[in-house]
Amino acid sequence: MSDNTEQNDAAAEVAGNEIQITILGQYIKDLSFENPTPAQTIQKLSTEQPSMNINVNLNAQQVGEDIYEVDLKVTATAQANEETAFVAELLYSGLFGIKNLPENQLQPFLMVEAPRQIFPFARRILSDVTRDGGFPPLMLEPIDFAGLYQQQLAQANAQNEAAAGEDDIVVN
Repeated sequence: MSDNTEQNDAAAEVAGNEIQITILGQYIKDLSFENPTPAQTIQKLSTEQPSMNINVNLNAQQVGEDIYEVDLKVTATAQANEETAFVAELLYSGLFGIKNLPENQLQPFLMVEAPRQIFPFARRILSDVTRDGGFPPLMLEPIDFAGLYQQQLAQANAQNEAAAGEDDIVVN
């Protein structure tokens, strides 16, 4: 009988240390669509292809014990010649409950996996809003969040090395 109790206690301890990640919610924090000259722009776009500029920014912050908010901001600007056809800006957020994730894995999760989970929803919202604005739906290509994260780490390391080099004192 005591063997069963010890096994149950050990199983409960292992279960208590398991990594637990849940999506507590997803929501639009801010959505903007600007269509400065719709009549002229739609006429121009019937004969020419607009140029697109897409910017993506990520931010993550702890908002409670074991609760993190990840913000995915996407700004899409379409231009026909030098005139702005439209500007769509979306700040889409996910709220994640995270327990027992090792500290060295927290930032990669928040900057790679969490945005990967919420991106399809943000993509659909931008597609709908551009279509509803009178333009063809904007279909964003999948984003390599792992590649972006690695690029940011490399830039941060290069900046740290440059800053460390500036502090060196050279005596002739």
